[in-house]
Amino acid sequence: MTKPPPPISQNGVLWVALGASLWGTDTVLRRPLTQVLSSYQIVFVEHVILTLILFPLFWRIFRKLTRAQWGAVLVIAWGGSACGTLLFTEAIRVGNPTTAVLLQKTQPIFAVLLARIVLRERLSARSWVWLGVAVIAAYLVSFGATFPTDLVNHAPPATLLALGAAVFWAASTVMGRSALRGISVQSLTALRIVGALPLLAALVLIRPHPWPPFEVKQTLSLVAMALVPGLAALMIYYHGLRHTRASLASVAELSFPATAALLNWTVLGQGVTFVQIAGFAWLWAAILAM
Repeated sequence: MTKPPPPISQNGVLWVALGASLWGTDTVLRRPLTQVLSSYQIVFVEHVILTLILFPLFWRIFRKLTRAQWGAVLVIAWGGSACGTLLFTEAIRVGNPTTAVLLQKTQPIFAVLLARIVLRERLSARSWVWLGVAVIAAYLVSFGATFPTDLVNHAPPATLLALGAAVFWAASTVMGRSALRGISVQSLTALRIVGALPLLAALVLIRPHPWPPFEVKQTLSLVAMALVPGLAALMIYYHGLRHTRASLASVAELSFPATAALLNWTVLGQGVTFVQIAGFAWLWAAILAM
């Protein structure tokens, strides 16, 4: 007998908002680390810390996976957790961290397109219209009022890196939907994190960068980044998502970019333009409509 869905709770949306708000603390921890460590080192250490916590769960589940599920795990772990996080970290290092955060809301655009290609999911005419609106809005978030002709030879690297991260994370979503049904959130998180570690270790060895002596402040930042916007935020978010409607959860997720923008402005001194904020509002509206 199929289990009934978890009951809807008034507190569910608050848990979603809290988890999303914790995601918003990531950039204020990650950006200062990029001044002393390479992106490869930051993401590698982040995964080492999480692997120490999640490995027992990984050990219990990995032997039960089919070949198709292992293929999906490799896409999710190597693409989403490793490459996606590396590109996002590099985008934060070389560009405006708030813009990088706002551009992560383009993930549904890429997920829809990838689902159309990989899963043959059909898209209604109305959705195609809103998809076009979302693309225009994403352009405004990326480049503000800059004309396309001015970007031919001067596209900001940080924007391309952030969009690349969104593509990898969207691909992880599509693969997770197609091949990992029936696996719990905790198990999927363990597979994603631990599965990415071998690739990250190889990248750190291939691209050697001197390791500075670890100071207490840097160590605490790495641990906090892995545990708070990393593990705790994900667990709290999915706990709330089990007890709230998807439409309300989507609105509650606005606490992620709002928290990130506020912290980046007050702590890092990084703001965004009015045109970018307006573009983000249109992007969010288009995604909700889709």
